[in-house]
Parts: sequence; structure tokens; C-alpha cells
Amino acid sequence: MRPPQILRSRLDTRCLAAGLQDISIPIITPALLPDGGYTMAWLFFIDESGHDHKTMPYEVRGGFAIHVSQLWPFVQGMQRLETRCFGCRLAETGKEIKGSTLIGRKPFRFASQGEQFSCQQRQKLCRSFLTLALGRSPRRDEFTAYGQACLLMACEIVALLKELKAVLFATAIPRGVPKPPGFQADNYLRKDAVFLFERFFYFLKEKREHGVLVMDETDKHEDRRFVERMERYFTRTNAGKNRTSWIVPTPFFVSSDMAAAIQAADLCIYAINWGFRLPNRGMNAQRRNDITNMFESDLDTLQYRGQGIRDDREFNSYGIVFVPDPYEPRTST
Repeated sequence: MRPPQILRSRLDTRCLAAGLQDISIPIITPALLPDGGYTMAWLFFIDESGHDHKTMPYEVRGGFAIHVSQLWPFVQGMQRLETRCFGCRLAETGKEIKGSTLIGRKPFRFASQGEQFSCQQRQKLCRSFLTLALGRSPRRDEFTAYGQACLLMACEIVALLKELKAVLFATAIPRGVPKPPGFQADNYLRKDAVFLFERFFYFLKEKREHGVLVMDETDKHEDRRFVERMERYFTRTNAGKNRTSWIVPTPFFVSSDMAAAIQAADLCIYAINWGFRLPNRGMNAQRRNDITNMFESDLDTLQYRGQGIRDDREFNSYGIVFVPDPYEPRTST
């Protein structure tokens, strides 16, 4: 299989004439398979956790990549899981799957306050809980069933990701790490975002398949600023330009309440934020043992493992990266 060719754009001529030599935009011809067909793609669903600097121990950005051929099976699987766990689709009741909804503190407390219900009992009680008549408060057994359904749904989502061979990528930085005085690179991608795309690039290069970025739509102003930083990285830096050989550098934004994959990404990074630690590398903030015990092993299994290259040296690379200070020229861990 030959690698993608990076071709010079006609835009380069206009850029050169305007004195903008550093923003030439590469045009990528798709890689061909041995039989003459084109490679397929991986979709990288990205969300963020802890960026409000309130209660989460870290700021985490990331999610999971899934092969395009597995996306529809994943969506169908999510729909079946909702019905099996809750007895109905959550969207029908105005609720959304999120990490804080499924594995916040309350679902663990609710789930443990009573007996373990059978599937049929749990579904019936959950439907009652989610479609309460006006003016009626939920009963204790309804709270219990709902908590059990939330935890079951979370576990089954992670199992589904493993079954469909999804791959986890995420970067974490300490909560509220301050910018240094006089910091002048605010218009460029922060180091943790660079490392996130770097790991995704290593993965795609090994697979020799392209990657598409799908991001959770939040604040339109902040989304636009992030896209502008991405454009500068992928068009003005040598590393960024090189990585467009496999990463399509223009992200798609979707509303989380309309995209099951973004909801699952939210669950993954919420679990990383509270339950995954790298103590030997400085990622040792307080964690929740209930989430650690339930998910840490699976998160470790799901994360990317491969080889990276920096300064002509090869090193072991992992999908979950801790960056102690995203504003200083330190090596990621």
C-alpha cells in the first residue's frame, strides 16, 4: 500500500504572492489498497470533562475512535442497551446519557440501597421513575432500580466499545492550571491537545487509514476558537502538516443529545477523570474508588498502545496521556 501523497495546492501560489508562505494547505489524495480500492476511516468522537474547573480533579479532553464500519452496529447496540437497562429510550423521557448521569455519586448510592432487581422488575420500575405522574415523588424501589440501570448501562457501553474494537484516546491536565505571565501562544493549540492528535496520528499511521474528528458542540464561540487553533496547528507547523496525511483536520460538531457516540465518549472521559490514575507519572489526584474498581481495568485495555517517534527516537506511546503543565515545554507522560 502506498502512503498518501501530499500535493501542493493552487492556493499556495496565492499565499506566496501575499507573503503567507507558512500557511500552505496540503491536499491529500486517499491511500489506495492493493486491490485498487480506497482505505476506510476511523471516527474519533471527542468530548471534554472538568473544563468548568468546579468539581472534577482534572481537565480531560478525548474519547474513542471507532472504525466507520462499526459505527452503525455501535448505534444499534446503544439503542438496545437503553431499552434493556431502562425499559425505554431515555430520549423519550427528556434525559441524556452522560458520565455524570450514569456513574455520578447518586446512581451508586441508589443502586446499593435495596435488593438487586430482575431485568423485568428493573425495567418496569425505571419506566415508572422516568415517566412520573405530575406531583408524585419517586418511591425508594424506583430510585433503586434507576441506579442499578445506570450502572448496568455504563458497564455495557464499555463492553460494547471493547466488542467493536474501539480505541481510547485522552489527555489530562491538572484542574485550573494557570497560564504563565506573558503567555503569548493563546492562539495555538495547547500542548495537551497536540499530544491528543499526535497519538491519534500514530494509531492511524499504523492502520494506514484516515481519521475524522467528531466533536461535541458546546459554546459556539469557544468551538470556533478551538477550530482556529487547530487550523493554525495543521497548516502552520511542520508536525501538524505531516499529520494531515492521515487526520482530516476539519472537525464535525454534533449535539450530544443527538449523537450516541458523543454520549459514550462523555462516559469514558468522566470515568478517566475520576477513576484512572498514573501515579508514577504524577497523575495522582483524589479518585473515586467505586469508579476505579468498575472501570480502570477496561479503560486500560481500551487505550491505544503503539510506537511514537519524536526527535528521531522511537518510544512507547499510550492513548491516555497526563500533561502536568500544558504551557511549558515538558515531555508528556
